[in-house]
Amino acid sequence: MPWVAGIDEAGYGPILGPLVQTAVAVKLPAADPAGWDTLRPWVARHADRDKTRLLVDDSKLVHAGPRGVQKLEAGLAALLGLRDTTFGSWLDAHAVPHVVADLQGEAWFDPTEALPLHPAPPDLRPALAAIGVEAFVLAVKLVPAPSFNRVVAASGTKATLLNIGLTGLLGATRERLPGLDPVSVVCDKLGGRNAYGPLLQGAFPQGWVVSEVESAAESRYRVEGLARDVRVSFRPRADGETVAVALASMAAKYLREVSMRQFNRHWRTHLPDLRPTAGYPVDGARFYAEIAPLLPGLNLPEAAVRRSR
Repeated sequence: MPWVAGIDEAGYGPILGPLVQTAVAVKLPAADPAGWDTLRPWVARHADRDKTRLLVDDSKLVHAGPRGVQKLEAGLAALLGLRDTTFGSWLDAHAVPHVVADLQGEAWFDPTEALPLHPAPPDLRPALAAIGVEAFVLAVKLVPAPSFNRVVAASGTKATLLNIGLTGLLGATRERLPGLDPVSVVCDKLGGRNAYGPLLQGAFPQGWVVSEVESAAESRYRVEGLARDVRVSFRPRADGETVAVALASMAAKYLREVSMRQFNRHWRTHLPDLRPTAGYPVDGARFYAEIAPLLPGLNLPEAAVRRSR
């Protein structure tokens, strides 16, 4: 059966905390590349309103309402093996190079925190394996504020971060997928652009990228000259279209939430009454204004905490 690899991000808009990008691979029947029909006995989408099955969908829908982090975590624990580990160990297993080293420079980062944070639901992977379906995290990239600011200062735009991250995650599809089964990579549109050929060529230097269509509705490519058939498509709102992208969206949002949980906990050791933040511009500015007087005493410049864009 072919692989479908989904790629998504969380935390591009905030001014505090890391940018997170993830890639998830799912082996699915060729007749059901979206995966929803195949996983229907175990998985429900948000619109189904079925509380007897596991919720998997665009992370914004899964995270909404009460128990948002727990709902994200349940899908990752049941389908992707997030169980009996720690934040650091999980990143060691899945992160692209340099991520863990960058995070170790962050005072808020706690690699020893046990995951999952809540009791894990039953592991669905044996049931899926019985019908030939596999799902796992291909790669994760977290970019904390200092690294974020260095890239923006060098390139003049934060969009470069998405391009760098995407290149690394696409490289993981080349290096970490077992066997030679075909792979279709599905990704959300980056910044509304339509042309991705040069970026893809950098991710697959041993092949050559052929454009099949470049439009507002979809940009689609095939990569020739590789040992396996590789196709890549970029579509608006891709995070709700396929199981693979939905899981990537959920993984990215979950890792962002765990990071912000640690970020807030760290700063509350200095200011116990500090109200937590999700890091988005308005509330992030409020939070930063409250911690800014502490920075000189901690030998931290603004660029070590707050993003420039």
